[in-house]
Amino acid sequence: MNHTLFISDLHLAAERPHISEVFFEFVRHTAARAEALYILGDLFEYWIGDDDLDDPLNAAVARALGKLAAGGVSVFFMHGNRDFLIGRQFAERAGAKLVADPLPVALYGTPTLLMHGDTLCSDDVDYQKFRATARDPKFQADFLAQPIAARRQRVGQLREINAQAKQAKPAEIMDVTLATVEQTLREFGYPRLIHGHTHRPARHLHVVDDHTCERWVLNDWYQRGGYLRCDANGCTAVTP
Repeated sequence: MNHTLFISDLHLAAERPHISEVFFEFVRHTAARAEALYILGDLFEYWIGDDDLDDPLNAAVARALGKLAAGGVSVFFMHGNRDFLIGRQFAERAGAKLVADPLPVALYGTPTLLMHGDTLCSDDVDYQKFRATARDPKFQADFLAQPIAARRQRVGQLREINAQAKQAKPAEIMDVTLATVEQTLREFGYPRLIHGHTHRPARHLHVVDDHTCERWVLNDWYQRGGYLRCDANGCTAVTP
């Protein structure tokens, strides 16, 4: 049966080679049997610019996805909060189409909304301020104008600051805000919602204005791989 796969929050990095191997195995065997693969953000732990495509891991990931696309699988990529600087060069080498966030799709007859998920965490005010800054075209242009070594150093500093900030935040503030989820479902006509970002994999049912809406949260890949498989009969979370 035709089916589509969804992944997010892989956080691929050279210091986590095991997860990279899990990803390559997933692309070679599992994704190769799908009709389409959607990567809903944070494929990489960080991305400092498409001019870093010669980095061994970056090149290997692009090569693996390019081979998948060449084999007939449609590959779609949505920016996350770690890899929002991925651009056309990476997409072309990976055979992937860059898509907007949020993205409404008709998934085997079911209206479905795809998101990375970070904009749903509206109670995390500090993060939303950072997101607004990081997505500003001038900020990005200034950052990309720096040498690769300087960018890599700066990202390392930001990762450390982010880790410290997370420790100081209540866990619930880093999850989605229910009112924002409901408003999003209302705005897009009460679709099924698929997103990542929160690292809290689950299936939720939301009743909004007498409409029951399914929400799937994708799992991260810090320990092992996992994906959502959707077809005409619905969606199933798969954790090997």
